[in-house]
Amino acid sequence: MKSIYNIVIYGIATVWMINGLFCKVLNLVPRHEEIVARILGSNYSRILTLLIGCSEILMAIWILTGINSRFNAIAQIVIIAAMNMLEFILVPDLLLWGRFNSLFAFLFIVLIYFNEFHLNPKKINYHV
Repeated sequence: MKSIYNIVIYGIATVWMINGLFCKVLNLVPRHEEIVARILGSNYSRILTLLIGCSEILMAIWILTGINSRFNAIAQIVIIAAMNMLEFILVPDLLLWGRFNSLFAFLFIVLIYFNEFHLNPKKINYHV
């Protein structure tokens, strides 16, 4: 179980790193800045997109450290849910799969929850 848990952890961290570094910081997916501009305003959309991207990179690092992993999982779930609800309501036309993006967000949330609260070998209760 530990190896499955670790593989999933690396996968989750990779998602955060790709979205933070490549999509936002390096601006290889300009749609992300368009989403920020539409939701938060265009005056500071680049700097806000950079800050969001750096926060996502920090999330990836936090995930890999394993520090407070349950709190980290809850934080990820809340952030993903909030972000996707805002995008679902305010900018569905800018999402890669439109409102269907919410399904992928939900599946990612389920993966994070299951991995941390059911597969984490440090947290499993072995008592019968």
